[in-house]
Amino acid sequence: MESRILAYVGGRLKVRGRLEVEKHLAECAACCLRVSEFSAVSKLLDELPLIEPSPEFDMRVHARVAAEPQPKASWWDWMRVSPRIAFAASMLLLMALWLGYRAGTPNAPNIPNNDQAMMQDLPVLEDHDVLQNFEPLKDLPPGPEDDDADAQQPQRM
Repeated sequence: MESRILAYVGGRLKVRGRLEVEKHLAECAACCLRVSEFSAVSKLLDELPLIEPSPEFDMRVHARVAAEPQPKASWWDWMRVSPRIAFAASMLLLMALWLGYRAGTPNAPNIPNNDQAMMQDLPVLEDHDVLQNFEPLKDLPPGPEDDDADAQQPQRM
């Protein structure tokens, strides 16, 4: 209610707001006292003469502002990012990560279970013909690695 009282004393309230404050003032003695105090202060301030600044005031203020040292521009100043841009970039990164995680790997084609088991066993079936016939490998002479392996292994009886 304090801010409405100040606006009421200053004459800044609209008709509806002014009527509400006047209704409240009729019921509340404390607020009525505050209004009278604010009105008295406002009247005192209105009685004071206006103080005009000197003609040199503007020149002195401009000279003081110009005399203040300017901050040195650093080569790294372009790296300073405003908080809004940093927030937007982080939200964009989070969204990209979420979409990437959500997308995951593409779904495998829907293959019935029997066909899927056969597809998994296909490399084994392809190598079965090669493993079934060792005859060509028996004709090869033993390599030097085979002799070293035989010497290192203890003979079993």
